[in-house]
Amino acid sequence: MDIRTLNFDELDARTAYDVWRLRQDVFVVEQECAYPDLDGRDTEPGTRHLVGRLDGAVAGYVRVLDADGEEPRVGRVVLARAARGRGLADPLMRTALEVVGARPSVLDAQAPLAGWYAGFGYVADGPEFLEDGIPHLRMVRPGGPQM
Repeated sequence: MDIRTLNFDELDARTAYDVWRLRQDVFVVEQECAYPDLDGRDTEPGTRHLVGRLDGAVAGYVRVLDADGEEPRVGRVVLARAARGRGLADPLMRTALEVVGARPSVLDAQAPLAGWYAGFGYVADGPEFLEDGIPHLRMVRPGGPQM
C-alpha cells in the first residue's frame, strides 16, 4: 500500500472525494451510523490525512487531528472492504504514529478492535461507551519511542 500524508490543501478534488466516499461507505452505510462525518475538522491546519492507495485506488485512510493545546487524536481509521484481512491497516497505523511522533495521543476505538490498537501501545482509559450505537473505548498512548 502506498501511503501519503497530506494536509487538507494538498488533497486534490478526486482524492478528497474518494476519501469521503470511503468513510461514508464504511461508517455510514456499512455500519449503519447516520452521523456528521464532515465535522469541520478535516480542514483544520493541524489535521493530517493519511491516504493509502492500492493499484491507484484509495483503499485506506486515517485522520490525525493535531490542534494546538490538544493531544493528537487518531481517528477515521478505515479500510475498503476489498482491502481487509491483508494486514494493510498496520502500515496505516504505523504512519499515524510517525505523524504523532513521541507525543502522547488518544483515540476512540471500536471495542472489538481494542486489542489491535493495544499492539500499537494504546491502553484503555475509562469505561466502554456507545457512540452511534457501537461500543467504543477511549484509548491513550503515552509518549515515547515510535513503534
